[in-house]
Amino acid sequence: MTVPMIIGMIMMMSFGLIDTFFVSLLGTEPLAAISFTFPVTFTLISLNIGLGIGTSAVIARLAGQGKQDGARETGSGALMLSFIMVGILALCGGFSIDFVFQLLGAQQHLMPHIHDYMEIWYFASVFLAMPMVGNSILRARGDTKTPSIIMATGGGINALLDPLFIFGLGPVPAMGIGGAALATLISWIVCSVWILYLLARQRNYILPRLLTVKELAERSRSILHIALPAAGANMLTPIAGAILTRVVAGYGEEAVAAWGVGSRLESFTTIVVLALSMSLPPFISQNMGANCIGRVKDAYWLIVKFVLAWQLFISVVLWLCSGLLASLFAKEQQVAELIQMFLVIVPLGYGLQGIVILTNSSLNAIHLPMSALVLSVIRLFVFFVPITITMGVFYDLQGIFTGAVIANLLMAVVSVYWFRRSLRVVSVQTHE
Repeated sequence: MTVPMIIGMIMMMSFGLIDTFFVSLLGTEPLAAISFTFPVTFTLISLNIGLGIGTSAVIARLAGQGKQDGARETGSGALMLSFIMVGILALCGGFSIDFVFQLLGAQQHLMPHIHDYMEIWYFASVFLAMPMVGNSILRARGDTKTPSIIMATGGGINALLDPLFIFGLGPVPAMGIGGAALATLISWIVCSVWILYLLARQRNYILPRLLTVKELAERSRSILHIALPAAGANMLTPIAGAILTRVVAGYGEEAVAAWGVGSRLESFTTIVVLALSMSLPPFISQNMGANCIGRVKDAYWLIVKFVLAWQLFISVVLWLCSGLLASLFAKEQQVAELIQMFLVIVPLGYGLQGIVILTNSSLNAIHLPMSALVLSVIRLFVFFVPITITMGVFYDLQGIFTGAVIANLLMAVVSVYWFRRSLRVVSVQTHE
């Protein structure tokens, strides 16, 4: 189930990485501007991830119990709910660009770049909701190949349109940083139309109509029971990222630019973990629905061992290629040196971070979303933010990067213990 997801995630993650690469060719100011947008854009993406987790967990369990009509109605409700919630959040974001980004530490001369990007991106985020939640419906049914094709297509369209809109060609004017957002908007619109047609007409996984208010309210309750804590847990990550972006901003635009590049490379080099976090929950939920607790336990431990080994290999590759990657994304020597420092230190914690992410996904899959939320709060505000800021006080940027690794180590230990205990409790309750 995971292998097709990896291919699709590579293309999906290429949205941010390709945007960052082409914007970096415009100079340090635009690169710093788009780096400030990462915590904000990921907040809306996290809401979609949470809704997708709730959708996947509910539909997978219904499918495991053989309740196909309920699964279809839940799928329709999930798509409507995501459109409404993301639309409201995007509207609020569009009216608060100046306030939010000044709070993050963006200087006034960067605000025109940020406006150019975010005014289009907020509108585009509504169309992101459809393919993200729609793909969760497919994964809940055991199909990870089709979501991968859809994500790959979206990433390909974005990659083709980025240089056209950013730099211009012929009658197409150069739009700079705003062109990256426009390319993203068009690719997400294509994916939205595709997924809706597929779910409603070809697969019959959703109803070919809108739900009534009563139906929507009923289905929303079951989805939001898992989705709200899951979304909250995911949205804590960009909030913590925003805090650290504010701290890093104190070291100058070069530091923010390096932090942004490193963060985008991080999302790309942890693709296997993210793919597993999408394929593992439906597997766990269906086996929970069928009362196969042993398979749940075996799957979790297999994934923990694999992720540690895989991400250790990735960290070695990044260390060897750090100089090349830094020169690729930075025009200025100071920015390149900071990017290289990031790539040598921070990836050492990616495997540990993977354990935390997959534990959260597994807790949501066994319908313990509040446990996942509590773990996220502990991870970010007991370990990650305090440790990185404290280390930064004594060792500057190098301390911040090292603190991230230490925080992930401590949290991985807590996560493994928490899941073992939770699964024992659920197993006892199931047998009773």
